Amino acid sequence: MSVLEAEGFVRVTADSSNPMVANITAGSDKMVIDESGVAQNVKPGADPYDFILSALGACTVITLHMYAQRKGWPLEKAEVRLRHERVHATDCEQCEDENAKLNQVTKHLRLYGDLTEEQRKRLEDISARCPVQKTLVAGMKVKTVLEKEEV
Repeated sequence: MSVLEAEGFVRVTADSSNPMVANITAGSDKMVIDESGVAQNVKPGADPYDFILSALGACTVITLHMYAQRKGWPLEKAEVRLRHERVHATDCEQCEDENAKLNQVTKHLRLYGDLTEEQRKRLEDISARCPVQKTLVAGMKVKTVLEKEEV
């Protein structure tokens, strides 16, 4: 593991022999994003948006379980199915550009366990408070630092 990975960096590489495949290292985990079938309209594997949805979904179900455990609620299982779409700005009441498209994520939440309606509603509210969702909704600045290549 490199120093950057040990310091919490995620490393992503792609080379000219297969430029549509990105190899990812996060801690001891290794993942692949394969966009090689995009030109043929084939999806051979997870794409970058699937990883964003996965992060949001994982954060959501973990947040729900942490909250339910702290409250002593009988949440047995939390499941969230997510979809990313680009919707027309006309679907948005507060949009400035009517011709623009907005990124939208729809979360379908299922809660399993002997929960009251009040507990279910509270968990639905809590599902919007996971740190990843807060980050996505607030937006973020992305800073790029060009480094010299290693020899």
